[in-house]
Amino acid sequence: MKITEIVVYAHDLPVANGPYRMSHGEIFSLDTTLVRITTDTGLVGWGEACPVGPVYEQHHAAGNRAALAEMAQGLIGQDPTNIVLLHRRMDQLLYGHRYAKAAIDIAAHDVTGKHYGVRVAELLGGAVTERVPSYYALAVDDPDIVADRAAAKAAEGYPRLQLKVGGRPIDMDIETIRKVWEGVGRSGIRLAVDANRGLTTRDVLRLSRECQNIPFIIEQPCNTLEEVRSVRERVNHAIYLDELTTDLATAVGVVARGACDGLGLKLTRVGGLHPMSVVRDVCEAFSTPHTSDDSWGGDIMAAACAHMGATVSPELNEGVWVAQPYIDGHYDSRGGITVEGGHIRLPDGPGLGIEPDESRFGDPVAVFD
Repeated sequence: MKITEIVVYAHDLPVANGPYRMSHGEIFSLDTTLVRITTDTGLVGWGEACPVGPVYEQHHAAGNRAALAEMAQGLIGQDPTNIVLLHRRMDQLLYGHRYAKAAIDIAAHDVTGKHYGVRVAELLGGAVTERVPSYYALAVDDPDIVADRAAAKAAEGYPRLQLKVGGRPIDMDIETIRKVWEGVGRSGIRLAVDANRGLTTRDVLRLSRECQNIPFIIEQPCNTLEEVRSVRERVNHAIYLDELTTDLATAVGVVARGACDGLGLKLTRVGGLHPMSVVRDVCEAFSTPHTSDDSWGGDIMAAACAHMGATVSPELNEGVWVAQPYIDGHYDSRGGITVEGGHIRLPDGPGLGIEPDESRFGDPVAVFD
């Protein structure tokens, strides 16, 4: 099998009832990039990458499409089912830019699954569940509003909630955490407090000290690994890393060195499903809990994350976050990926199990053949 064509689309994903507030700003819409690869057998595979604007991490939408343009012509003629070789070829064509390579990787897994008549989860080692646990990320807002939303999401069946903090006085974040716990603490739900790099070391120490009797993990509190190291032994809560795991080597390294208590993993950040599976296996070897998600994106990204999350050992699975509850509409006319009762049903069809309606995306921004 050989790749005969690569088509790139740009698509806008408005945030429903936006904006969505995080420590680094407000999000009104997302500029996602979709990739379709076609093979000489007629099989088609889809991939996606959707950075959260230009300041969340070292990705941005225009850079994504520029990187794809740099690589795409050199990938024509490659066998998408040889995924390791495909990654090596991408690395020969372009250094770095793993988020763009992830879109190709996801499309290659999709077409490989269709070729062999199996789901992507089977390609990744096998699903241990058909009902993948998800978690809901509560945006920065008034403490009472966040507490009410948390109670509603706990009632829906989410096994885990993530509270966004940072970008405002730490007193408001502390008040939010306390009010959320008052409302959902008896439900047995797990809590994560995610600063998205937005807290100073002083505020991390205060937040942990003043909420020491509330069980939660602190995710990516500060901007650098040095700052995280400086507070880790002085807080009362486990610390997970997220945005600092900028590539496969870094993610594997922090786990192997015991530099964190868990990971918030993003599959486009490490380069796609193949490298993500490596991190999953290292995490299992070191009994390190982690999520299996990505920044934002539509049904294609959500399906990729769900397939990966379905393969994670249950005792280490912190859930799969997908953007579906925050955006309107689906790529797949059959309905696409949804979160129901706090869980995601794994798609049934081969590959990703998603068949996008291309008419939703308009004209492609680039075609390579």
